[in-house]
Amino acid sequence: MKDFLLILTNTFLAVIAQILLKHGMLKVGRVSVDTFITSMFQALLNPFVLSGLAIYGFASMIWLVVLSRVNLSIAYPMISLSYIFSIFFAWLLFKEHIPYTRIVGGLVICTGVYLVALK
Repeated sequence: MKDFLLILTNTFLAVIAQILLKHGMLKVGRVSVDTFITSMFQALLNPFVLSGLAIYGFASMIWLVVLSRVNLSIAYPMISLSYIFSIFFAWLLFKEHIPYTRIVGGLVICTGVYLVALK
C-alpha cells in the first residue's frame, strides 16, 4: 500500500508540475522558431515555470524511491494515471473542452492500470 501511495504521490506531483508549466507558458505566450530564445529566457524567469521544474525534480526523487521498491513493469504503467488527472485539471483550471472520446480513452487507461495492478 505504501508503494502505491508513493506512485500516486509521484503521479500527482507530475500533474501539478504540468499545470504550473502550462500556466507559466500562458504568461510567456506562443513560442515559435523566431521567438524561441527570447521565449525560453522568459520561461526560465517565470516563477510558475520554475516552480513546475522544481516540483518535477522532487517528483523524480520520489520516483527513484519507487524504482528501488517496485517492479518497473508495475510502477511505470501506473504513471498513466497522470493522463486522467491532467484531463480533469485541464478542464477544471484551463476550461479546456474535453471531448467524449478523450473521456472514454481515460476510462480505458484506468482499466489498464487496474489490470496491471492485479497480482
